[in-house]
Amino acid sequence: MTGVRVELTAFDVPDLDVATEFWCDLTGWRVVRQVPDWVTIEAGDGQQIALQLAPDHVPPVWPGQDWPQQVHLDLYVADEFHAAEQAVALGAERLRDADGFVVLADPAGHPFCLARDAGQPAGVTTLANTVFDCPDAGALAAFYAGLLDLQVIVDEPDWVKIEGDGHRLAFQRVDDYAPPRWPDPAFPQQGHLDLLVDDRDAVGAVEQRAFDLGATRLPGAGDGFYVYADPAGHPFCLTFPF
Repeated sequence: MTGVRVELTAFDVPDLDVATEFWCDLTGWRVVRQVPDWVTIEAGDGQQIALQLAPDHVPPVWPGQDWPQQVHLDLYVADEFHAAEQAVALGAERLRDADGFVVLADPAGHPFCLARDAGQPAGVTTLANTVFDCPDAGALAAFYAGLLDLQVIVDEPDWVKIEGDGHRLAFQRVDDYAPPRWPDPAFPQQGHLDLLVDDRDAVGAVEQRAFDLGATRLPGAGDGFYVYADPAGHPFCLTFPF
């Protein structure tokens, strides 16, 4: 199958400095790329997230679908309550405590979960999942599994998880799901995936596979990337050497 893989998950933020400091201080991860409107942060296992400057950013309001979160991170920690206290001290808002995890919002308003993992070393934060809201978890998981050649490892009616190549994506069904309508700022994406095509000559084949699986092309492109929407409306980019 033509090579395409998850490169990173990027979140829209109104202030790069504030967001970068928060995520690096909370997780201990390191900045590996920094340009005027973009910062890439790498976890200890090589997974990456990015922060993208969005001056018109409207933060999600969780829970609910008036201003939905769209995408969030699950992080493994040894002690979710201690980690939550650290997050709040760094500028997070504590949203909900549950059995085994705490839900918080980062300074840009993006919800994230700190989940207890008994095998996690103290002081280490691991990116467990990138989770997308959707109306049909199985259908969206099938799209990304087909596009990225990933395997389903959890298959429940409201939650499906796929993984491979060191990356883990999950999809959760949301009642009254409201999709993003990128680039309309009234219906923001909040975050998006960058998918890396290793060979520029293979971009056409990967694009066609995405179309066959239900993707649509969106406006916007640049040197080394094209923009699409998955079947649930989440934007994603195919990036490639240029």
